[in-house]
Amino acid sequence: LTPVATSDTRTKEGLGAPAQSPPVEGRSFWKDGGQQLAVARSVASWIVGGHEAPEGAWPWVVSLQVLRGGVRFVHLCGGVLLSRRAVLTAGHCVDGRTYVLADPCSWRAVLGVHNLQKHSRHTARRRIRRIIVHSEFKRETFENDVAVFELRSAVRYSLYIQPVCLPPAVLVQPLENSSDCYITGWGRTTEKGKISPVLKEAHVGILPPNLCNSSEGYAGLMNNKALCAGVWAGGTDTCQGDSGGPLVCYHPDTDKYFLIGIASFGVGCGRPRYPGIYVRLSQYRKWIKAKLLLTNKTWNPLSTTFTILLTLVHTVLMRIL
Repeated sequence: LTPVATSDTRTKEGLGAPAQSPPVEGRSFWKDGGQQLAVARSVASWIVGGHEAPEGAWPWVVSLQVLRGGVRFVHLCGGVLLSRRAVLTAGHCVDGRTYVLADPCSWRAVLGVHNLQKHSRHTARRRIRRIIVHSEFKRETFENDVAVFELRSAVRYSLYIQPVCLPPAVLVQPLENSSDCYITGWGRTTEKGKISPVLKEAHVGILPPNLCNSSEGYAGLMNNKALCAGVWAGGTDTCQGDSGGPLVCYHPDTDKYFLIGIASFGVGCGRPRYPGIYVRLSQYRKWIKAKLLLTNKTWNPLSTTFTILLTLVHTVLMRIL
């Protein structure tokens, strides 16, 4: 969340952008052994032009980390806690083309964390049981850029770990036109900079789609399942490492923040005329609800073990009697 340079964007293959439009990119990347993985182009986002968030201010923000070299976990994307077992993120964080990123065993979720280099007693770490990417996710255009990470074990809620509020249908329209929204993440603070060790936040507004999609901006690259948020003049944006992180807006009547989007793609970071593009979650209400039901029905090892024990006891008693 700092002012950014205006050079060195990565070209996005197959997007078919108009000649006057700079190449767009996702918002997360990872390097292994000095070689950037093929997924890099579509996994990138960061907070630019913001400041350090108060600890515990955004208890639903999750750091999604991938195992590097079989030795240590490194932050790759942001996520949003939906329930005790489910984290919402961007589909391009997984990518689907590289086994190491599609394999749940290569990931972990870190919750209730403020400083990635110094976990506190509020921090919880969970391995991943399953990754569910939207079946119609299109890497070339970032359409349907959503995924759910199912945690291997449920988390306990606390002041530092809480699920985000999803807006009821009646609040969607006013929230999607709000000027009082926030983005958060540990991503880069400049286009060529490093990720931030501490959680950053920035105040943004939702911008009119006809402005963002005009010939001066994204020139038609936005679809109706996307939101545009930031500052038209530039300077405040998500950046690499923020992909999948939340876009929340404040509703004064309820005195609550509601999740309306997750970071998806952009052109550079904080550039004029290219605000960040976010998945418009109101278009995925049914999909999210279905995945939440699915994760809640997941096999419970404790209850299954208890059932097996009861069966064994019953069998033994039947033989004795």
